[in-house]
Amino acid sequence: MSLLRRLTFFFWYLGNPPWDTGISPPELMEYIQKNQPGKSLDLGCGTGTNAITLAKHGWKSTGVDFSMRAIRTALQKSAKAGVNIQFYQDDVSRLKTIDGKFDLILDIGCFHSLGKIEKEGYLHNLTRLLNEGGDYLLYTWYKTKTKSVTGIDESDLKKLSNLMSLIYRKDTTERGEIPSLWLLYKK
Repeated sequence: MSLLRRLTFFFWYLGNPPWDTGISPPELMEYIQKNQPGKSLDLGCGTGTNAITLAKHGWKSTGVDFSMRAIRTALQKSAKAGVNIQFYQDDVSRLKTIDGKFDLILDIGCFHSLGKIEKEGYLHNLTRLLNEGGDYLLYTWYKTKTKSVTGIDESDLKKLSNLMSLIYRKDTTERGEIPSLWLLYKK
C-alpha cells in the first residue's frame, strides 16, 4: 500500500470518516438474523462497528484494518460495548497475523479500494481463511461503462465466482449516484 494512501486514511481517522456511520447496514442485520453464530472475520473493519455488532449477536468476532488509529478506536469501542473481539493491524492483501478458519468473512468497502496485485493477495487469503461451506458477504462499489469510480468490475466478479458460488446479488447505489453491489458467496 502506498505511503500516500496510508497518510490519506490516517488523516481521515483523525476525525470521522464519511464511511464510518457507526451503524451496521440492514444487509448485515438480515444475514445475522438468518444464520447461526460462528467465527467471523471483518476485513477492513475500520473502527469495529460491524465486528461489534456480530459479537453482540453471539459471533466470535475478529477484525483487521491497516490503520492503527482505526484499530485503537475499535478496541475502545468494543471494550465500552462489553464484547471481546480480536483486532489486528494488518494489510488485507497479506494477512500475516490471521490464522484459522472463519464461517463468515465480511467486507464492507475494502476489496473495491485495492489495486490489481493487492486483490490477488486478498483473494488468496479469502480462500485460505474461509471455511468450506462458509459465507463471504461483500459490499462493494461497481465499475460500469457509464460511471468510472473505484470499484470492482466484471473480471473481479468472475474471479470471485471461480472461487465460490454466488448466493445472491443486490444492485444498488451509494448516495444515489455510485453503482454498488451487495454480494453473498458460499465456499
